[in-house]
Amino acid sequence: MPHVRISGHLKFIYFGCAQVELICVPKLMRLVYDTWYGENPPVLFGYVPQLDKVGFASPALSGQVPFTLSECLSSNRNLSILHLNFRTQMIWIKPEGPHQLTPIFSKLRDVHLYGILFECNLDWTMFILEGAPSVENFYLARHPCELSKSEDSAEKTNMVWESSKDLKHLNLKLLVIRGFEEEDKVMNYVRLVMARAVVLKRIELRDKDPCNLCKAIKREPPRFVVDEASKHRIREHLTKGFSSSVQIIIG
Repeated sequence: MPHVRISGHLKFIYFGCAQVELICVPKLMRLVYDTWYGENPPVLFGYVPQLDKVGFASPALSGQVPFTLSECLSSNRNLSILHLNFRTQMIWIKPEGPHQLTPIFSKLRDVHLYGILFECNLDWTMFILEGAPSVENFYLARHPCELSKSEDSAEKTNMVWESSKDLKHLNLKLLVIRGFEEEDKVMNYVRLVMARAVVLKRIELRDKDPCNLCKAIKREPPRFVVDEASKHRIREHLTKGFSSSVQIIIG
């Protein structure tokens, strides 16, 4: 799309093509691609010097292969907001090291990762923090959506990534997890972020978001802690061994 007059926001909604290549769109500031059916990555960015927000949302299909964010956003240097929604299906991005990500994520401030399937570990999300030293706000949303899977959906698999033990993130101030449950993989993940983010100020652990596509929340008995004794126990577990004064909000 070598069209210099395209400016502001560009949205592709259920856009059925093999791939979109933005060759030269110097005035484009924000792009949203909601549900694609072609190749991964769905978009290749060329000359987009003002692009500061990207949002991808789609369930993974059986023929699609996970892609690296650096492959998709290789020419971008001004991205400040990133939204990714996996629609509780296979995670369709591939973890990669800071050497590949830092050049394109040097100005990234806000990261939103939605629709992470409940079965999946969360440690893999640390690769974004490793490659984005300026991130200040990190949002994760988990949801056990059981009725959105179609016959063409890719197989759900766990994502594996081991973060660097030397990582010290100097700017992350807020961590928000929706779909929090008091289970080992979630609790260990929160402690992992606390250990790596040296200026973390606030952690919010929230219930699942409502979902119009399934009845999971209505069908399941409430499991989210609400009593003060449980909240106190969780805070003690999370802060054990830390001298940090991070504020932990539960509920």
